[in-house]
Amino acid sequence: MSELERLAAEIAQCTRCLLHRGRTRAVPGEGPLEAEIMFIGEAPGFHEDQQGRPFVGAAGKFLDELLETIGLKRDEVFIANVIKCRPPGNRDPLPEEIEACKPFLDRQIEIIRPRLIVTLGRFSMARAFPKGRISHLHGQPRKLKGVVYYPMYHPAAALHQPSLRRTLEEDIQRIPEILQQLDQIPEFEVPAEVEQLSLF
Repeated sequence: MSELERLAAEIAQCTRCLLHRGRTRAVPGEGPLEAEIMFIGEAPGFHEDQQGRPFVGAAGKFLDELLETIGLKRDEVFIANVIKCRPPGNRDPLPEEIEACKPFLDRQIEIIRPRLIVTLGRFSMARAFPKGRISHLHGQPRKLKGVVYYPMYHPAAALHQPSLRRTLEEDIQRIPEILQQLDQIPEFEVPAEVEQLSLF
């Protein structure tokens, strides 16, 4: 059993927050150990909770389509969420739930060591840029403590707000170019007031 598989088994048994009481299945994430790109969403939805897999509903189908436009299949990237169990009614994750799952996501990043982390949605982005606004930061790669993050809107947002679809399509088109220029991306200056916050 690989380190990722052991971690997934640990997540499946997790009782760190109250979400475990209502889950059908935990959703650790999936993808190859050697993935260059890691996509991090927010939380599992209904279909993810049923199947124990990330991004398998309508938003996942849209993500698959976006990946195809840059010549990628989902089994070539690692896909995870900030929290690993579905919140009731698909509500936003609570701070204590995000904190409870943080060690799991931290360990996934440490194991996989992706060259690029794509954050999908504001909760995912906020772990790296807690004071940032996704409307300002999307589509802009930023290096933080040696890791390059690329904020994008969540695919589900485009399903609810069709005007964001073009934005997502344009942002994902930049990924191949960003991968070629990772070494040239400057280190992001973290504002002094958030320097003390725990980042990825």
